[in-house]
Amino acid sequence: MIFLVLGKGFLIFVAAFVTFIMPVQKPTQALDALQSGNYSPVYFLHGSEPYYTTLISHHIETHALPENEKSFNQLVLYGRDTTMGEIVNQARRFPMMAARQVVIVKELQELPDLRNEAAQSLLQKYVAQPLPSTILVLCYQHKPFDKRKALYKTLEKNAVVVESKPLYDNQLPQWVEQLVKEKGHTIHPQAIHLLVESIGNRLDRLQKELDKIVINLKTTEEITVDLVQEFVGISKEYNVFELQKALTQRDILKANKIINFFASNAKDHPLIPIIAVLYQFFSRLLLVHHTTQQTEAQLAQLLGVNPYFVKDYMQAARQYKLAKVIQVISFLRIADLQAKGVAAGSMDEEAILKELIFKILH
Repeated sequence: MIFLVLGKGFLIFVAAFVTFIMPVQKPTQALDALQSGNYSPVYFLHGSEPYYTTLISHHIETHALPENEKSFNQLVLYGRDTTMGEIVNQARRFPMMAARQVVIVKELQELPDLRNEAAQSLLQKYVAQPLPSTILVLCYQHKPFDKRKALYKTLEKNAVVVESKPLYDNQLPQWVEQLVKEKGHTIHPQAIHLLVESIGNRLDRLQKELDKIVINLKTTEEITVDLVQEFVGISKEYNVFELQKALTQRDILKANKIINFFASNAKDHPLIPIIAVLYQFFSRLLLVHHTTQQTEAQLAQLLGVNPYFVKDYMQAARQYKLAKVIQVISFLRIADLQAKGVAAGSMDEEAILKELIFKILH
């Protein structure tokens, strides 16, 4: 209603402003556009998750030009070995006997003059009016770029900006399932759980381990727990997934066998990730005790897990009453602090873990 009162001129101004600003894209949106053959003059890829930065830049490096044009029209630079002036000069160069050229700058965060205002201004001027025949890809890796900078605001308005953030734990199973599906296979929920709990949210490593498994699969074979254990090198009996299962069943003997194995292989089984997995499990168990939702589908949605695992939480809820779950979460917080050197005294990781499991089970 305010627009109508202020008049047509204001409406026209707002429309022009909206089309001028390019929204920050999700990594999957940028990939979809690239796979459709839609390229933009400038890409700025940044964020603390390197997986999508590498994936998008690799796609452009591989597909933007035909092989016979790459030798003269594709250049890959590394931040530590170049300057802003060289980057801009290369971007302003016209392609040789081709429709376009590609300039990819990897590890931009290591550019010696990146923090120099004159250098930033140089890039700003180019980004504001990029050469249409150049695809400039800037990879600022392992951390997000400062969004308060004038350079970022210019990039946001004129370039395809993609920020890659680590996935939350509850997003990882779906991500793994989708990646496996794209490779033409299926994966059992337990296998997903084992991968995610063992590797965490490092997407690049998850992809590498899945690639290793897929290479050894038959045409449509499902990825099972046994295959994950065989090709990823996770012990079939002694892993955090089995420890969680032993705690769920209050199997004292099995739990002690597993933590003794962890203690003898401390380098491969650091304490803090183990505590994180158990903390997530008992936090979800707390939700089970507090919810009035009863169906498996409702609980799965509430907990953010595959319905396959709901029965494990239901079983654990019978073994651990609400007061005990609250107590266990307190134990886990104390163990986490001790593992980080707070009030641990002379206790090492083995002693902290053994005390924690004893408190949980007794």
